[in-house]
Amino acid sequence: MKVILPVAGKGTRLLPLTRHTPKPLIRVAGRPVLDYVMDKLDGLDVEELIFITGHLKDQIESFVSRQYDVPSRFVEQKVQDGTAGAVHLAKDYVDGPVLIVFVDTVFDADLHLTERTQADGIIWAKEVEDYQRFGVVVTDDDGYMQRIVEKPSEPVSKLANIGLYYIRDWETLYAGIDETLAGPQLKGEWFLTDAFQYMIDHGKKLLTASVDGWYDCGKVETVLETNRHLLEAGRAEVGASLDGSTVQHPVRIEAGATVVRSTLGPNVVVESGATVEGCTVRDAIIGRGAVVRRATVVHSMVGDNVHIEDRDLENMVAAPDEVAPAP
Repeated sequence: MKVILPVAGKGTRLLPLTRHTPKPLIRVAGRPVLDYVMDKLDGLDVEELIFITGHLKDQIESFVSRQYDVPSRFVEQKVQDGTAGAVHLAKDYVDGPVLIVFVDTVFDADLHLTERTQADGIIWAKEVEDYQRFGVVVTDDDGYMQRIVEKPSEPVSKLANIGLYYIRDWETLYAGIDETLAGPQLKGEWFLTDAFQYMIDHGKKLLTASVDGWYDCGKVETVLETNRHLLEAGRAEVGASLDGSTVQHPVRIEAGATVVRSTLGPNVVVESGATVEGCTVRDAIIGRGAVVRRATVVHSMVGDNVHIEDRDLENMVAAPDEVAPAP
């Protein structure tokens, strides 16, 4: 099985951090989002990773080449023309079943279902109450997809499409993508879900499978929520001395961090090499090598090597030479 990972997006909802760091490499609870995705591939028979790159592509290529011992290919998406356009770029390299993972979320799903299903594909979904915010999967009585409805006003389904797919019948998938790309764009994009609808319309069976957990990493508010979940799920630790400081768990204070006369937590990460002095920090991530002194930092993300002194941050994002309200 090959795995297609579209990672070309600019991550505008995490600006200004994503001017410097591609969204899949933004760290949550001390690890890049991409690492959590790769964990889920462990034990699967993965022949090749196909990354569809774009924004800051050199960083993606360098990180993947250093970090993962899996054959990898990088294809640049020069024009941001949607999810169907991204997956289409992998067509020449796909000759069997594929797993397609959009690296915007941390998820808890049984990907070994790919080894057991007789369906033509699988679409993973999570039941949500705020269904109006999502594309939702409408199924038949046997749990097979009938259609995907974007942001419905009526509760036709509460199964949110999370951007995780397995396609065993790759040939029909790409026939559907070809037909999608031959048609009009919607708001400048072609959508992969239209290709799935093509498969359904041509008699294919796409099973809808549930996930136990789905944690968004696409904007500051949800990154911090996901950070809390991961800390509570085992990523919390205090690996550095706390000089005259107190913590309210969960927190992650990495070895090599310096914390002096500060109050930290809950839901705080201070990464290796960072210095926090005379501060109150809660619901926040302080990046590697950052220096924060005499500040209150709440509901905010401070990037690597950022210096903040005598300035409070609430609902803010700080990157080198730039501090801005959270988008």
